[in-house]
Amino acid sequence: MRTPGRPSPFRRFPVWPGVVALGLLSGCHTVTSPTVRLTYTNPLQVVKADGTRVQSCADPAVIQSRTTGDAAWYLYCTTDPHNAADVDAQGNLTFHLISMARSTDLVHWTYIGDAFAQKPAWVKDDAGLWAPDVEYVNGKYRLYYTASDTKAGGSAIGVATSDSPAGPWTDSGTPVVEPQAPPGGTPTDRRWVFDPDVIVDDAGQAWLYYGSYFGGISVRRLSADGLSTDPATQVEVALDNRYEGAQVVRHGTWYYLMGSATNCCNGPLTGYSIFAGRSASPTGPFVDRDGVSLLDPRVGGTPVISMNGNRWVGPGHNAVFTDAGGQDWTLYHAIDPNDAYFTPGGVNKRPVLLDPLDWIGGWPTVRAGNWASDGAMPAPAAQPGQVSAYTPQLPTPDELGAPLADSSDDFDGAALGARWSWVRPPAAGVAGVEGGALRFATQAADLYVDSNSASVLTEAAPAGDYAVEVKLTIDLPDQGCCYNYAQGGVLIYGNDDNFIKLGVVSIWNTRQIEYAKELSPVPAHYPRYGNTVLSAPGPDTWLRIVRRARPAPSTEETYTAYSSRDGVTWTRGGTWTHTLGQARIGLFSMGGSGFTTRFDSVRVSTLK
Repeated sequence: MRTPGRPSPFRRFPVWPGVVALGLLSGCHTVTSPTVRLTYTNPLQVVKADGTRVQSCADPAVIQSRTTGDAAWYLYCTTDPHNAADVDAQGNLTFHLISMARSTDLVHWTYIGDAFAQKPAWVKDDAGLWAPDVEYVNGKYRLYYTASDTKAGGSAIGVATSDSPAGPWTDSGTPVVEPQAPPGGTPTDRRWVFDPDVIVDDAGQAWLYYGSYFGGISVRRLSADGLSTDPATQVEVALDNRYEGAQVVRHGTWYYLMGSATNCCNGPLTGYSIFAGRSASPTGPFVDRDGVSLLDPRVGGTPVISMNGNRWVGPGHNAVFTDAGGQDWTLYHAIDPNDAYFTPGGVNKRPVLLDPLDWIGGWPTVRAGNWASDGAMPAPAAQPGQVSAYTPQLPTPDELGAPLADSSDDFDGAALGARWSWVRPPAAGVAGVEGGALRFATQAADLYVDSNSASVLTEAAPAGDYAVEVKLTIDLPDQGCCYNYAQGGVLIYGNDDNFIKLGVVSIWNTRQIEYAKELSPVPAHYPRYGNTVLSAPGPDTWLRIVRRARPAPSTEETYTAYSSRDGVTWTRGGTWTHTLGQARIGLFSMGGSGFTTRFDSVRVSTLK
């Protein structure tokens, strides 16, 4: 059984690269452990016997063998094709039922077969087997998986057992978690019983987490044999319409629930990202760094990884493990926008990535906050006695420079200044300056793909790199459904089909901060709009976008989002890239009538 986040016995003493200090308090000698000199570059390469590669390994799971004489690591992937040439006699892509791979160094992986030759009898014929989680308990390996649909109707969690991490796997024959209605929902509805994850607490009790957007994330007690759960013990730990792909890690005295948010599979515009909350109990409540619960309708979550502007978008659905030297690592999938599909606009290609997981101020973050790597990285310590050469380095922060008064506005007057102009002026009374704020009613209009009917208030952006901040309040109810998709916020506006958008939005029963990108033109069947999300909005919310041009010959810019609930402490979100040139700064309030966004200020500054 993996032990993610469990502290190494060596961490109580100082550790230097290549040397594990033992017995320093008693004056004993030191023992030198070899530093791993191997490096890797994302994505990890999974090679098949014929020399081709497994180019998609979504929802990865990993375990080190506990079988005598086998010190290898084993990797498991959700149902997907391996590559574009992986087709049947009719030319259709082949979907492998949980691919497996083996490695002794966590870098070089060899495909060893599929966990299932056919779907278990209780699983519907056209269902997928998704999101594996593998555990070792009492001499047996247990492979938990999602059945996306069952012959009884609805998704469920299944389990298969084996004496070896390589199989063969014998299915239990019945679900571990049955198809069910969403909490508080209509009994005939079927929630998304997806994405199992199992942990064992200090008392030896095993817990199984599961769930997705429709129904949220729940946890149940797992039976001693690992083959059933008790519905009476079910507890909801994360709100619906926000998270899936639970990964729970014990670190110190805390349980950390990591969940993935937004669309996993939106090709080049995928904004999938991972957030965390923590609790002293495996059943929650889980709260983020700001103290906001993952059950709060103004839903929380501290970022673990999002896009950083490099090759990768949509990093998500992770598995955490601790290497032989005590360093935590995470496997996850992401998408290369330039190689996003097996066939144009078709099934997403989601290769497996590997990066260190660091704990900064008591919170997990990938690569010390630098997030996905796109260059050579020190490899993990895969075998006993080794230590990794990896050392964390904090990212360079975005620091604001001088304020730009000509581009900033506190809306202290009685009317908008001459710097502002409208794209599609609103009807009389929709917007106006009053009480030191811009009042802007939400419009029954939108700015989305071909629905470009909303009014946008714009001003010229300064030349060069800059940051724009807005403070806003939108009078959506604190809770309740449904006000889709009433929203207000700030744009970097090229035109109706090319922009970056950051705003507070109502999504079913939640209030979230959405960070979106629209792009046109795109190839046929490609998406034009994609989004990620940030940490929780507050009753008042501060939003910031940092714009930086990339060095020539690139024509792209990077746009990094931040949010704050007090205007003092800021949390970084994802980075989109775009080619907008000298776009304008815009404000919007749209998605459905009946609410009002109040902008207290727009502040623009240079960057240091």
